[in-house]
Amino acid sequence: MFNSLTGIITGKFPKQVFIDTNGVEWDLCVPDSNLDMLPPVGNEARIFTWLQHTDQLMSLYGFASVDERSLFLDLLKVDGVGPKGAVKIMSSVSSSRLTDILEKGDLEMLEKIPGVGKKTAGKMILTLKGKLKLSENSSGSVLSVGAASPYADVVLSLASMGYDKKLVEQKVAQLVEVLTNEPDFAGKSQKEREDILFRRAIVELA
Repeated sequence: MFNSLTGIITGKFPKQVFIDTNGVEWDLCVPDSNLDMLPPVGNEARIFTWLQHTDQLMSLYGFASVDERSLFLDLLKVDGVGPKGAVKIMSSVSSSRLTDILEKGDLEMLEKIPGVGKKTAGKMILTLKGKLKLSENSSGSVLSVGAASPYADVVLSLASMGYDKKLVEQKVAQLVEVLTNEPDFAGKSQKEREDILFRRAIVELA
């Protein structure tokens, strides 16, 4: 029924976006990981949508790209994962990270994602392993560092120093992507990698 909405973003909140399309303001449920992919308030954006319509409610979900919406729909295929649960999962881990975890069948890492218990993690691997693919130019490939990341402690430390958490998550994720391609970084212990990442992030954020 709805494929997308194009208009001016009038509000951005945790898991929620308002968008005005020629005088009609829509209230969409959006994964937190998608919020940073969308333009700031006051700018025009195109948000891809999915409508949930039951006898009890009608809810509109929004996504920054077709791939993000496809991931959401794939998560709905998992027994026990509803729309709210899928949004919670996507708010905690980037599409690229989730795809990597599922591809490796990393049950332990999946269980660390908020909203995913041991039973659900097993169902996700059974249902989705080897079936999630992102386009090379997908906005969904933008990294974020959620609670399941091995560098979550670095984010928390920087946020406690007064830096904006969302900005810190983006910066740390960008640095991780760069540093993991450097042999010296990959060969370090977890503690040493965290120290390197912490120092580099402070310089970049400053």
